Amino acid sequence: MSYHLGILPSDVIDRLTERPDSESVRSDPLDTRLVRLPHPRTGVASLFLVSHSQHPETKEDEASILEVQAVAPPHARSWFHEENVVADGKLLVMTPIDPAFLLIPILQASIPDNDAQVNFMPLDDILESSATRLASSSVSNESISRRDVISLGALPCVKRAVKRICEAKEITEEIIVYRYSSERVLEYLRKKVYRLSKPPHCDISRTIVRSLAKDGLMDDGKEELLRLGRTKAACEILSQYLSPEIYQQVLSSYDFSSLDTYLKTLNDNHLVPVESGNSTAKAKKGSRDNVAGATQSDGAKKRKAPAKGSHGVEKLKKANTNGMSKLSTFFQKKSA
Repeated sequence: MSYHLGILPSDVIDRLTERPDSESVRSDPLDTRLVRLPHPRTGVASLFLVSHSQHPETKEDEASILEVQAVAPPHARSWFHEENVVADGKLLVMTPIDPAFLLIPILQASIPDNDAQVNFMPLDDILESSATRLASSSVSNESISRRDVISLGALPCVKRAVKRICEAKEITEEIIVYRYSSERVLEYLRKKVYRLSKPPHCDISRTIVRSLAKDGLMDDGKEELLRLGRTKAACEILSQYLSPEIYQQVLSSYDFSSLDTYLKTLNDNHLVPVESGNSTAKAKKGSRDNVAGATQSDGAKKRKAPAKGSHGVEKLKKANTNGMSKLSTFFQKKSA
């Protein structure tokens, strides 16, 4: 049996570690299970954890869905847990995810390719239609589980989420039909952007705060630009759980023209002085090098002296050659 180390929310840990004789334990064997669903941004089959719990007062079912992510080290590593060695050095991180993000691509899959008018249908019928299409057109090696997609209809959190992104009609008290609505999806996502862009939530991220401060958006008198900067940062956070098409729709619903103009001007003013400064510095350095080279060349001409011979040659120059025959006499023709 393989072991993995993971980080889970405290309520899920409490649920998994409940004793069998606990009154809050449910008899359903599928209380906590892994499901394979399309990732809302990429469409690739990904793992999610469905966990059930009961409200301490109302005793109602409070199911939640957690995204399972594996943080893998760059090199092979192991974990030591008590007396055991876990060979797999990955760390599984499980964080809650809004079911609406998962429902958006699933409900979109139920829309016909010819953009025909979509009829109102019960949620179970919509999920069944979507599950069939998703299972047959999976974009990853691991296929999406048709059973897992259909099982979402039984989760209370999914039933609440579908009302936020779909048009709904109540036929009877027990029968409610739905139809996917892109307008309601955009409205819901804009509400999330508004909530995330508020200082208590947006300022939690040090990366976002540093980026806003670096661009000068936190200076006095730039309150409107700061608001737009936070809004755009919130859109980028949501983009991790939205398809590129829906993300562009969310961006297009805001007017970032003044922010884009400010950032472009800031970027231009930042780059031009640096480039001109570098060019000036290079020009000055080149001039200094040329002047230094010319001065050195002139000085070398003035100080240039005849090449000095070896020690033996210099010694022969000082020798007394009076009375000695010249070397050329040894090569003259002898007289007859």
